[in-house]
Amino acid sequence: MRFHKEGWPSLLLVLLFSAILIGIARYFFPQFAIAHWFAYLVSAFLTVVILQFFRHPKRKHTRGDNLIIAPADGKIVVIEETQENEYFKDKRLQVSIFMSPTNVHVNRYPISGMVSFFKYHPGKFLVAYDPKSSTDNERTTVVVKHKNGTEILFRQIAGALARRIVWYCKQDDVAEQCQQMGFIKFGSRVDLFFPIGTKLNVKIDDVVKGSQTVLAEI
Repeated sequence: MRFHKEGWPSLLLVLLFSAILIGIARYFFPQFAIAHWFAYLVSAFLTVVILQFFRHPKRKHTRGDNLIIAPADGKIVVIEETQENEYFKDKRLQVSIFMSPTNVHVNRYPISGMVSFFKYHPGKFLVAYDPKSSTDNERTTVVVKHKNGTEILFRQIAGALARRIVWYCKQDDVAEQCQQMGFIKFGSRVDLFFPIGTKLNVKIDDVVKGSQTVLAEI
């Protein structure tokens, strides 16, 4: 199990806070063992939370030229036809993955191809289950064009706890299926938009794993 590079600032802050908390407990309450243990337990809990959240497990990736692979861990919470107004400006099949704070939060490319569009949108921090989070929350929009001409749009969407979206891509980059394209800190979601008629391999409430679960076929 590896620790993701995006977690180092958070881990250092927690370690600094823990050192201060333990120092206060030992300096101001030298005779109260319960204060010392409280400081130790809080420090240990916060450290474990950060280590768990920013874990980066090694995985055997699922790859296939005609496959769309889950870009994130989580649960399928939306499957519906909807109007996509930012890029396609027509009806698309939307599939949304909700990422809880216990999920691995690495985001990956679902297909290989060329990044034909990228845009970052500042915004609100509505709960990720809210339908408006897809258009109102802080988010990125990424479109990857497959070599057969099919374009897949997906969005990293901040949630009520997620206050920082990280991305490693820009327009005209070469996208490699299952390669890291970003990270979302704390609870959030990823929306994908497929052409109408795309054959899905998942259903509502399915639990998926990034870089492993096949969502659909091109």
